[in-house]
Amino acid sequence: MIQQGQVFKLKATGGDGAPLWAYRYRVAGRDSARRQAGGFTTKAEAQRALQNKVARLLPGGRAETLTLAGWVEEYLGAHQGERVTIAKLRWLLGKATAALGEVRLAELSPEQVCAWRLTVPEGHRFEATQALRQVLNRAVAWKLIEENPAKRVPNPGRRCREQQPFESWAQLRSLAGQLGPTFGPMVVFAAATGLRPSELFALEHGDIDRAAGVVQIRRAYANGRVKQTRHG
Repeated sequence: MIQQGQVFKLKATGGDGAPLWAYRYRVAGRDSARRQAGGFTTKAEAQRALQNKVARLLPGGRAETLTLAGWVEEYLGAHQGERVTIAKLRWLLGKATAALGEVRLAELSPEQVCAWRLTVPEGHRFEATQALRQVLNRAVAWKLIEENPAKRVPNPGRRCREQQPFESWAQLRSLAGQLGPTFGPMVVFAAATGLRPSELFALEHGDIDRAAGVVQIRRAYANGRVKQTRHG
């Protein structure tokens, strides 16, 4: 016996003919129903799975008391990444913790996630759900929960509509004229080359070959600093 469970060998075998292992346990003593899970390739694997399961079920255990809000803070505190990336992730996850923050991880269900997701504005719904999936994936990896409830909720991407702000070059030149000699040419240049704002702001004189009509993209401005591009 291991705590509140037992590991045993199954009659069934794996593809290589080796025996499979399983564990069984009771949640509330001898009078409660006995639950079982099997298909483990080794006895040690079944023992580890049983220990993780029992640890999640023990009264007062960390997985039983830890709330979504508490886990989000722990996750963000250990997250390695750019400051701006963590700030955006915190903002997205705040949409989930505002509604589900007091729910314990062990009790968070796909139905709750689905209901919450529909309350998020469409413009941020996909990203917010992906952020929740990300943080719950870590909870699964750390054996705090068995499965990620957010992964069982469909999360189709937002359909982007193509925007066409100008119908002709005449309209674009008219806007450039209103912006004046400082910013007007920049608008025309960006429209003609198709450069992203981050690429446009990082350009230097040496990047432009006027005779050949070529612009070399060597850098990009992001997160408050200029970075070299991979193809630069």
